[in-house]
Amino acid sequence: MDVITAAIIAALAGVGKDVIKDSYNALKSAIKKKFGSESDLIDAVEKLEKKPDSEGRKVLLQEEIENAKVNDDAEIIQLAQNLLDKLKEQPGGQQIINQNISNVKYAATSGTGTASISNITENNPSKDN
Repeated sequence: MDVITAAIIAALAGVGKDVIKDSYNALKSAIKKKFGSESDLIDAVEKLEKKPDSEGRKVLLQEEIENAKVNDDAEIIQLAQNLLDKLKEQPGGQQIINQNISNVKYAATSGTGTASISNITENNPSKDN
């Protein structure tokens, strides 16, 4: 998982402290400035803000970050890293980060479903020698 996704998800889990809110808002503002307040990326962030426990919305955020190539922007990466550093300084901060990253990796790689195979025939070549 990239540092930006990790920072946003972890911040939403521990946004109660002003220092985290300030760093989170700085990151979100930089993303809005670069990609626009009506972008799919900001839409994904805002949807996750409304339901921060939604694994599907976490995966969507990660996809939008990848689609927008946000990981190529040094300023945004630095803001995300600063946010993660502030989170780590809080009591239980590293645990919040680890837990949220772990959940997103699991949600992104898990799935269920069924498959059926029918109408299979076997053809044997004739042995006419």
